[in-house]
Amino acid sequence: MGPLIVCLFICAAITLATWVASLATREYSWVDRIWSIAPIVYVWVFAVSSGFDGRLVLMAVLVSAWGIRLTFNFARKGGYRPGGEDYRWAVLRGRMSRAGFAAFNLLFISIYQNAVILLFCLPAATVFATGPVPLGPADAVLAVVFLALLAGETVADQQQWAFHRWKTAERAAGRTPEPGFLQTGLFRFSRHPNFFFEQAQWWVFYGFAVAATGVWLHWSVAGAVLLTTLFIGSTIFTESITRAKYPDYDDYRARTSPIVPWFPRRAMTPVDECTA
Repeated sequence: MGPLIVCLFICAAITLATWVASLATREYSWVDRIWSIAPIVYVWVFAVSSGFDGRLVLMAVLVSAWGIRLTFNFARKGGYRPGGEDYRWAVLRGRMSRAGFAAFNLLFISIYQNAVILLFCLPAATVFATGPVPLGPADAVLAVVFLALLAGETVADQQQWAFHRWKTAERAAGRTPEPGFLQTGLFRFSRHPNFFFEQAQWWVFYGFAVAATGVWLHWSVAGAVLLTTLFIGSTIFTESITRAKYPDYDDYRARTSPIVPWFPRRAMTPVDECTA
């Protein structure tokens, strides 16, 4: 049985398990709980099946580092504890009918998201199908860039973690945290720097398929494309919730890049507004 077929069976089993778990517990973040774990399994399936081809082992090691870091961050936020559901699903349930959310849970949360997880790992399938090709300078560059992006995401998540711990401490002391959302550090240059680094890592991961074949465009780019599309929708939904909660978030949006880190724009003054 080829590694792609093995991964398809694993994906089908995970999809069924996450959907059944959501019905049994009435929590809808089971896909989130395997998000950082399943890719490690998928890519190592290809690496082992190749007889530990150097490029596939490198790809598997990088994905393992990504997964370990993300699992740690998710765990410390309580994602694996009972009741650790993503707050956005509760908001969405309030906006949809019961039947509509049930269909959304099956088709989008369970089936679509699990399919995307498998797809963004499938540059490994392209590398596997190409056969043994010696590692080259491009692989070294890709590995360094992947690790740099991983470090960036680690910093962004740590800044967010520290900020939310500060907010919790302020509330425990009977004070209202001000500001209510993070605007400093990497979040001064991007409203969602962790989203940027996460997506960029999987585009770099696709680069290994290019390095192995010398061809820029493969079908396995679909995973990175769909992941980016998923993040676009997630960002829009997340910001709709934040804007409703914090009136000053629009000022932050006006001066800060949405995803790609960039220098903040100058805030408009009353004089600017009158002359605009």
